[in-house]
Amino acid sequence: MKIRSLIALLLVSSGIIFAGASIPQGLSVRSDGNNIIIAWQAVSESNVKQYVVQRKSGNSEYIDIAWVNPRSDMNYEVTDKEAYKSSGTWYKYRIKIVDNDGSESFLEQAGIVSHNVSSVKRTWGSIKALFR
Repeated sequence: MKIRSLIALLLVSSGIIFAGASIPQGLSVRSDGNNIIIAWQAVSESNVKQYVVQRKSGNSEYIDIAWVNPRSDMNYEVTDKEAYKSSGTWYKYRIKIVDNDGSESFLEQAGIVSHNVSSVKRTWGSIKALFR
C-alpha cells in the first residue's frame, strides 16, 4: 500500500516539475485587447536548453511562436502579437521545455483565452501576411 501511495504522490508532483524546470505557478495567459501575454516563473532550472512557446487556435495543431533561452531571474513573458491573424475565436498555449539532452516536456495552459480584436486589425494582419 505504501508503494501505491508513493506512486500517486510522484504522479501528482510530476505536474509541477517538467524536464529540468520547476514551475509551480503554471502558465499565465491573458489578453490585453491588442496582444496575448504568456508568462511563467521557474523556481529552479537544471539542464534546460530552451523554452518553446506554442499556440493553437480552434481545432488546429500547436505551432511554435517563440523561443526563449533560460535566464538567471527565471521570470519569463512572451507577447503574442500575431494572434489576431488566426481564424479561431479562442487560443490555447503551452510551453515545450527542451533539456540539453534533447528530452522534452510540456506545460499546458489551464484553460483557454478568448481574444477579441477589431475586424480592421484582423484585416490588416491578413493583408500583411500576403506579402511575407
